[in-house]
Amino acid sequence: MKIYSADTWTIEELKEQVADAGRRSLVVPAADSKKAVLETFGEVLAFPEHYGVNMDALNDSLHDFADSIGENGSAPVTVLWQVAAAFRGDRSFGIICEVLQDAESYAGRDLAVTAVLL
Repeated sequence: MKIYSADTWTIEELKEQVADAGRRSLVVPAADSKKAVLETFGEVLAFPEHYGVNMDALNDSLHDFADSIGENGSAPVTVLWQVAAAFRGDRSFGIICEVLQDAESYAGRDLAVTAVLL
């Protein structure tokens, strides 16, 4: 997982870099609470309706999402997660980062995550 400051790269610049690398980008907008972040991931990545909006469900759904990329022959995906300054102080920020890193390891080249600190 890469982490950048929004002062270094804008979302538009990162999207261009992702496209130039032959990947698709999905932008997860900033949210300022654990619940809102989990809900936003679910919406952007089109998790199933039964998504439980908790850390275990995020982990499981990210693995399913990664499997779907490889199965349908789509271009690899880079998730650009905009991280609100207020949320970085929440201890769940680190846990979500660990879950995202695990999903990247699981997916191999199919899934990458870049956190953009706002």
